[in-house]
Amino acid sequence: MSLPKVSFFTFGCRLNKAETATLQTNFEKHGYPVVDFGQDAEVVVVNTCTVTANGDADTRRLVNRVNREHPKADIALVGCQAQMQGEALSQLPSVKWVVGNNRKMDLPAIMQEEPALGDQPTVMVEKISREPFTMPMPALDRHHTRANLKIQDGCDFYCLFCEIPYARGRARSRDFNDLMNEASLLLNGGHQEIVLTGVNIGTYQEADRRIFHVIQDLLKLEKLKRLRISSIEPTTIPNEIVIPMQKDFGLCRYLHIPIQSGDNEILRTMNRRYDIEEYTEFLNFAYKQVPDICLGTDVIVGYPGETDESFDRTRQLLLDLPFAYFHVFSYSERSMAKSKKVFGKYNVPVEKIQERSKIMRDISNRKRHMFMERHMDEPQTILVESPKDGWWNGLTDNYVRISFKSDQNLLNQFVQVKPTGFGQHGLVGELI
Repeated sequence: MSLPKVSFFTFGCRLNKAETATLQTNFEKHGYPVVDFGQDAEVVVVNTCTVTANGDADTRRLVNRVNREHPKADIALVGCQAQMQGEALSQLPSVKWVVGNNRKMDLPAIMQEEPALGDQPTVMVEKISREPFTMPMPALDRHHTRANLKIQDGCDFYCLFCEIPYARGRARSRDFNDLMNEASLLLNGGHQEIVLTGVNIGTYQEADRRIFHVIQDLLKLEKLKRLRISSIEPTTIPNEIVIPMQKDFGLCRYLHIPIQSGDNEILRTMNRRYDIEEYTEFLNFAYKQVPDICLGTDVIVGYPGETDESFDRTRQLLLDLPFAYFHVFSYSERSMAKSKKVFGKYNVPVEKIQERSKIMRDISNRKRHMFMERHMDEPQTILVESPKDGWWNGLTDNYVRISFKSDQNLLNQFVQVKPTGFGQHGLVGELI
């Protein structure tokens, strides 16, 4: 009996993307034919996100879309939202499997053991082990030039706005030899840039190894041209991490460090583990040490108790600090997060949250524009990604996207481009 064709859709973070790539490879190993999302498939696998209420709603909208466009397809929902809302998701139309984070990599075998029969979906939501882990196979990604390397999962910080520790479990690190082996396989498979990913990667600890040791050893791999660090929490970043960024060692001049608020009282009620003074000291240190470093952050707008004054302190701080951009999240209450129990703190009206979010996004857009403008008319090296609408594009090591036109097939090659103007998604330029 032939196995069904399977397609994949991923919501949320870079970690989800890494896991989807691994899961897809696992399906192929089990003999399932894999097709791109949107093509006719008998099974659609959705890797879900539950960071915000919008993420929850996005899953439901996608399920409805799949039912409209592919009414005969069965749907498998895996990942964080599946872990948190398993029974509710199992009631959605055409959903046949709901598998939480502990078993999602086993989905190919689960589907063979528990085929989609009748109206009773298979729901597997189990407690997540805290033991160090390995990955079943490399996250070779046929859709993207850059490869994501998962080195850590889970979190012990329990920030009051976040339910990821409940969705992902406690902090645990990947076996060092296992991650190094995957890195080699990714490089041998053609990837030249690797992005380190996890829930809280700065807490990596395996025997006596920490995040800096992982970076050191990865940079020794001969075929690795670029290593990029994804989002990393304040207080988990060793100062030594900026040293390989200063020279041409291959570590990208890029740090994304969530700040969440620019007000110390809000940070305290969020259960964040730093104050603004500590955060500012490290950010300015990195900015001074690494020329043209791209610094990004996350900020939550409308957290319970955020007054006009505390919002203004956040706004002014983000204006003053040398950020190239920030991601703005409108606060939304999560079922397991404890922020809804912040006693004595008033809830910010929705209209005011929307107003403040727009102010922050406007500031971010201006900062991004100014950062990109500094790279105008100077040759930039980019790693070329898939073309879109007739344009090739890629990222500099410090996270500036540049598009250009060429008749050559330059996919996954390093090229030099001279930026000449602004485009829809970054700069546009000419191939040198």
